[in-house]
Amino acid sequence: MTLAVFCGASLGNNEAYANAAKDFGKYLALNNINVVFGAGSVGMMGTLADAVLEHGGNICGVIPEKLKDLELAHENLTELIIVKDMHERKATMAQLSDAFVALPGGLGTLEEIFEVWTWAQLGFHKKPCAFYNVDGFYDKLLDMIKTMSEEGFLKQEHVDIMIQSSYKEELITAIENFEPKEYAL
Repeated sequence: MTLAVFCGASLGNNEAYANAAKDFGKYLALNNINVVFGAGSVGMMGTLADAVLEHGGNICGVIPEKLKDLELAHENLTELIIVKDMHERKATMAQLSDAFVALPGGLGTLEEIFEVWTWAQLGFHKKPCAFYNVDGFYDKLLDMIKTMSEEGFLKQEHVDIMIQSSYKEELITAIENFEPKEYAL
């Protein structure tokens, strides 16, 4: 399995986030789960990549030329793919991946996970999407998603296709057991 991991180019203010990225990278490597990510060597991205590599895993980074220097592209990856722009980055990551997980991050992380979730909702793919809710990071966002559904802007069946867990083993098990369904738009 190849897992796209979306996460921050910063470490955030809570050391639990960096610890989770390191632990998650180790877990993925030791369980022979390949990783595709945004190719950064800093923040959550760099921490994840270093852990995957340290434990003998495969990790492919995908980065737009314009961000290569800004995000300090990781130089020691299994593979580094340089693309034209963000649209090509996301399309390439989606094509290479069997599932998607968002760790803590900022606007880019949210934009990436919401886009692939929207694609799933619209039937453009049938791959699992997930929030790794480290230390309650996504609690308020998940509450907002519940409100969107309660207020009639998001069908419950589309809420239900988003996997969410605070435990890496539970998250990966749910991804592995994910059964896509046909949904009404």
